[in-house]
Amino acid sequence: MAILTRWHPFRELRHEMRRFQREMNRLFGRRGFDFEAWPGLAMSFPPVNLSEDDDFVYAEAELPGLKLPDLEITVTADNQLTIKGKREPAAPAKVEWHRQERGYGSFERTIGLPVTVDAGKVEARLENGVLTIKMAKSPAAKPKKITVKAE
Repeated sequence: MAILTRWHPFRELRHEMRRFQREMNRLFGRRGFDFEAWPGLAMSFPPVNLSEDDDFVYAEAELPGLKLPDLEITVTADNQLTIKGKREPAAPAKVEWHRQERGYGSFERTIGLPVTVDAGKVEARLENGVLTIKMAKSPAAKPKKITVKAE
């Protein structure tokens, strides 16, 4: 009498892929990349909040350790806000890193704005590592109140 067993053609491959993933997590985890916690490593820097009210568009970005001379902000006519900067490393150059989660170096982030803003009426403030940008909406982008006539 023959014994029937189920055939699993990819069982070995699946085991090897899991082992490979554990090794990659262990290797890159020392450099601050936690693949299990961040499956889509395309996290943008700096993180930005964007909001608006009737008159202004507000942007808030986290920029810890950034010096004011290393920051550049531009607003273009095609509704784009760009934040450029450079953050220097916090530790001396000749150290052995055990974990490095805060990045350094140059960055540039461009964000599409929800409405047209007046580039001449933009205020920016860097305080305690938080950049706050206040942009006045252009008159065409502001809501217009329509009076309704009754007959």
